[in-house]
Amino acid sequence: MKKTKLRLLAVIGMIMMLVLAACGSNDSGSSSSGDSGDSGTKDKDSYKNLSILTGGAQGTYYPLGGTFADFITKETGIKTDAEVSQASAANMIDLKEGAAEIAFVQTDIAYYATEGQLMFEGEVIDEISAIGNLYPETVQLVTLEKSGIKTFEDLKGKKVSVGAIGSGTEANAKQLLEIHGLSMDDIDAQSLDFGESQESIQSGQIDAAFVTAGTPTGAVEGLNAVAKVFIVPIEDAKADELIEKYPYYAKEVIPAGTYGSTEDTNAVSVGAMLVVKNELPEDLVYEITKAIYENASSIQHDKAKYIKKETGLDGVGIKVHPGAQKYFDE
Repeated sequence: MKKTKLRLLAVIGMIMMLVLAACGSNDSGSSSSGDSGDSGTKDKDSYKNLSILTGGAQGTYYPLGGTFADFITKETGIKTDAEVSQASAANMIDLKEGAAEIAFVQTDIAYYATEGQLMFEGEVIDEISAIGNLYPETVQLVTLEKSGIKTFEDLKGKKVSVGAIGSGTEANAKQLLEIHGLSMDDIDAQSLDFGESQESIQSGQIDAAFVTAGTPTGAVEGLNAVAKVFIVPIEDAKADELIEKYPYYAKEVIPAGTYGSTEDTNAVSVGAMLVVKNELPEDLVYEITKAIYENASSIQHDKAKYIKKETGLDGVGIKVHPGAQKYFDE
């Protein structure tokens, strides 16, 4: 009798295992942990934290990123943080590798990444799309008034920071040098971020630095607080030559009074934009986009006046995330 009961229990156990296995097989095609449909894309509730990659702490991306993070946290209910990074080119790679969900990037660098050009040659990054254009980023060649450097040609043989390795600033430096008949081989190039450039000019370790950022830039203001800064102007003809070869540049004027200057300074600029991973759901990206553009007027920074819904798609140059497009279409 006891053996019969044991056999019966064993048979029941086997049947239960087969039933459970069949259920598991039937469910295997459905998503879990908040995944929606067969696409594998997570829904909004799957995200507990979001990260925004910015740039160096002394640039423009980082303080704006902190403000954007606050806006996004309030709008979406998802804790969002701004992270210091090596800026544009590195941000694109880090997004691809899953280090964050959102990033600041120059419009030219985003274009190179999605097309597999220049520093991205042979490695197309198609996992990202645009949230929107933000503001112009001015390419500033920064030195001290006492340095004697007044033109780009004066850089020959000098110690010059060209930005962090793989940064948008580095690409801008190469292109501006090229237009002036120079190359990296003509200078003693130093790969420093904005904060390091500020300290190195101040201590006399380098002579000048390329800084691509919204003006006024924190690192340049910090330098000007201890020694008189000079921004090397670009001649109109050279700006035209640059734009003809690299059409994502635009002419820019650094107004008199910036960094204590007494007159306007001619320069060139690229655009600053926000990009996001394609996998973020449409409703979440819609809320992120809305949070930024509808609160921009409250930002205490000179560049806030440029962050407008009306110009959010200007000069983007890459595909726009459906969630952002929905916001701009409204």
